[in-house]
Order: sequence, then C-alpha cells, then structure tokens
Amino acid sequence: MKTLTTTTELAEFCKSAAEYPYITVDTEFLRERTYYSKLCLVQLAVPSEDEDSAVLVDPLAEDMSLEPLYELFKNENVVKVFHAARQDLEIFWVEAQVFPKPLFDTQVAAMVCGFGEQVGYETLVRKICKQGLDKTSRFTDWSRRPLSDAQKTYALADVTHLRRIYEFLAAELQKTNRNHWVAEELCILTDSATYDVRPEEAWRRVKTRTNSAKFLAVVKELAEFREAYAQQNNVPRSRVFKDDALIELASTKPKSPSDLGGSRLLLREARKGAIAEGILKAVKQGVQCPADQLPKLDNSRDKLKVNPALADLLRVLLKSKTESSGVAAKLIATSSDLDQIAAGERDVPAMSGWRFEVFGEDALKLCEGKIALAAKGQVVRVVAL
Repeated sequence: MKTLTTTTELAEFCKSAAEYPYITVDTEFLRERTYYSKLCLVQLAVPSEDEDSAVLVDPLAEDMSLEPLYELFKNENVVKVFHAARQDLEIFWVEAQVFPKPLFDTQVAAMVCGFGEQVGYETLVRKICKQGLDKTSRFTDWSRRPLSDAQKTYALADVTHLRRIYEFLAAELQKTNRNHWVAEELCILTDSATYDVRPEEAWRRVKTRTNSAKFLAVVKELAEFREAYAQQNNVPRSRVFKDDALIELASTKPKSPSDLGGSRLLLREARKGAIAEGILKAVKQGVQCPADQLPKLDNSRDKLKVNPALADLLRVLLKSKTESSGVAAKLIATSSDLDQIAAGERDVPAMSGWRFEVFGEDALKLCEGKIALAAKGQVVRVVAL
C-alpha cells in the first residue's frame, strides 16, 4: 500500500496515470468541526495489474501540493471516475476552483442502469464484483497520523473495486444507448452554482410554524448572519446557533445583551462578543424591514389546481415506465412533478431531457387524451387512442 507524501511523488503518479483511459478517485474528509470539509486523504487507482496501480495521497503531508492532481483533472483524455461524487467535487471546487473533466459518477450511472435510487458503493461491489467490503474503518478520524494498515486497506478498496464497477456500467450504458442520460445528470454536479451557498437564501432552509412576513424577516436576517459568520470563520452553522435557538430569537426579538442572557436555547458562547453583536444587529434589521421588502414563502404549489384522477393515472404511468426502463421512479419524476403536470404545469424536470424520452412524452399524451392505460396481468400497457 503506497502512500504519496510529496508533490514530486504525486506528479510522477499523475504523469503515468495520464496514459490510461480513466482513473478512479475517492476522498476521506472531516466536516464535524468545520463549515468546509477538511480533506484528509485522496485515493487514486488506474486500470492496471501493477502493484502500485492504486495509491493513497496524503494532502496533510508537509511537502504535498495537489496541483499535479488538479492538472490531471483538467486532462480531458482521462475519465475521472467517482462514486457519489458531490461531496468530493465540492472539496475540489472550494480548494482549487476545479472540476474533474470528463467525469463519471457510478452512483448516477447505476441508477440509470436499474440498480435503484442512490445505490451505495457496498451494494455495487457485492452485485458487480461479487465481493464484500470490510467497513470497520468507516467511522474514523482521517486527520490523525499515522494511518493504520486497516484504514489504508479500507480506503484503497474505495477505488480498486471502482475500476470493475466503472467498466461494467460504462458497457451497460453503451449497450442501452443511455450515455447522454448520465451526461445530463452530471452537468448539475459540475455546475459551480450547485456548491454556491448564498447567506441571503439560508432562511429558506429554516423550518418555521408561522408564515408571518414580519416574523420571517427576522428569521431571514438571523439565518443570513449565521451563514456568513460560519463561512468566514469556517465553523459549522450549528456552532454559531442552532435552528431552535434561531426561532426563539426571532420570536423574542432581543434588543440588548441582557435579553440574550434570558434565552433558553442560545449557546453560552453566542451570548457575547461578535456573535451576540451580530444577533442583535440582525434582529434589529429584521424588525425594521420595510413592508415592500418583507420575505414571503413560495406557496405557488399549494395553489395548484391538481386534477386528482389525472395525478393517479400519471403515477400508474410512471410505475409502468419504471418497470420497463429499469430506472428508479424518483429519478424519473417526483410526486411533486406529477402533481404539477396534473395541474397543467409543463416546466418541470420530468418534461425535459432524457426524462421526457422515458416518461414525459407519454405523460403529455395522457394529459391530452391521446393514450390510455390498460392492465394485462401484472403489466400496465400504453394504448394509443
């Protein structure tokens, strides 16, 4: 098990990796104590039987820069293969403003190939590689050094089996002509907006029991301050104050440090210093928010005039398409998509791209009375009218 601890070693490996059609990649990181993930380990493997075809890269080593890896990520002659890539990509985007291209995500590909929704790596190893995984090192502190042999073995397994999984899924996609389906999904993963957390929009994630615009104005200011403070200081937002404390503050609307002292849910550290000042300022701004700038929840979906019978028919059609295509239902269309279509809406994900090929086109015909559904035994068939 080779561990690369210098930039020179990494550059040599990346130079040789550039000669292969693909490379498998995984990361280990910590996020419990920080806002942004702390990269602790990178695992790489090339399609070779060579003993050093899979390596560990230690980004915490003193003489290590990941620049050679980022250059390999930009090499479009080498496919970069991940499983459930979103968190990995976020790390590389935050660290170096780079996305691996071309990208292949085996979790996305597996959903398209009929393995179900958000299938796990362990499941793919078992079903495709016919092997099991030792997960005893799953919960570990990857920032501690030295790494044990058990940790290294666990980490390398995340890229060595991935080679066989990639080759199997790539062949299936080629056989079924579904490569463009996966490509559409991956466009979202390589869009920087996917990882752009805007503090002014943070309030939308806070669950409240009231839709009062004046109350939401205070929630919005508090959530924006918390998000910005967490980003700037690289601490989890819950370490600033939790959602229940935010709701309490929006309700009590403290005006002074002594008012903060009466909070039941606010952390002790948040009752003084910069956080306390930020809270009081945010509450004041929320209370003084002009009437024409008060935030409002998007209730447009609640006002949809859904045809319930048509919505039920669309669910039957979706089940039929799921069975015939082998693609997970939630990947094709959500329950919300179906209700929107039944209400006459057409600007939904299920009505564009590969989803339109699989489901949307017939869903539109069903809404227009151009097709009907018929049951024959356990199978639901589409019948043209």
